[in-house]
Amino acid sequence: MGFDAPNAPNGGGQLSTNSSGGVNVPPSTYGYVSAALTNGFTAAAGGTNGDTANANGKEFVAWQWKANGGTTVSNTDGSITTTVQANPTAGFSIVFYTGNGIQTGETVGHGLGAVPKMIISKDMGATSNVPTWRVYHEAIGATKYLQMPQTDAESTFDDWDNTTPTSSVYSVGGSSGYTPANTSNTEYIAYVFADVQGYSKFGSYVGNGNSNGPFVYTGFKPAWVLIKGADVVDDWYIFDNKRAGYNPEVFRLRANTTGAEVTGTNNTVDHLSNGFKLRFTGGSINGSGSTYIYMAFAENPFTTSTGIPTTAR
Repeated sequence: MGFDAPNAPNGGGQLSTNSSGGVNVPPSTYGYVSAALTNGFTAAAGGTNGDTANANGKEFVAWQWKANGGTTVSNTDGSITTTVQANPTAGFSIVFYTGNGIQTGETVGHGLGAVPKMIISKDMGATSNVPTWRVYHEAIGATKYLQMPQTDAESTFDDWDNTTPTSSVYSVGGSSGYTPANTSNTEYIAYVFADVQGYSKFGSYVGNGNSNGPFVYTGFKPAWVLIKGADVVDDWYIFDNKRAGYNPEVFRLRANTTGAEVTGTNNTVDHLSNGFKLRFTGGSINGSGSTYIYMAFAENPFTTSTGIPTTAR
């Protein structure tokens, strides 16, 4: 899985969640998104070392989140000035900043005007003392983190200065010589998400180890779901409605690997009108008593004036 930011302050480039490496600029060797447009994007071919975006005859899937059309603004809400592309309506922003190495009390503005539920942060140059992707999720709290490309369960560290984000800033910290999201003179990018009723949902569930697995209410029919075991050593699973397109959703990708999609009866979910339901007994997404975090986005993101998802007649 890759993140592209063609309008980043440093000229843009590509990061891969299956790697702790830095931004690939220019990314032409591997194929890349060469332009983000108002109605889509342009995919460029790669060179001799592989092609991740436009290989001849290969099938690709892509998911996009719009962050203010690429327009950046300077944000001084936090103690560290950030450059932000924010779309508060969609609950999504891209944050750029340079770390200062201070281990406590530092904050960065995110521009959402709502409390973030999930933050995916990365050292763009892979030059910091912790170059992996560090992930905050409300369900595990501000004293813990998950990371990619590792499959690790949640760990305790003060990445987020042990402080819950606010509607204007989130905290970055560290100790024992490590500052995962605030190494001095290091450029960072963070993808920040907030709940939007009828459009996006971030939460957790506890598995039951049964093929008649838990039902997770989101308030909408999901088009895209990511699941990771919080206390389980396993992959980051992605299910969407574009590949299988029917229940159970047996086609899944793993954000932390370069592997092709996997099919079969293991690790399946149903996308329902108001949430999703686990249909597998294994520990990867439904181990008995295990806790899982998720992020989900709607197929039809419409709600009534009272916030109730609309349905077809």
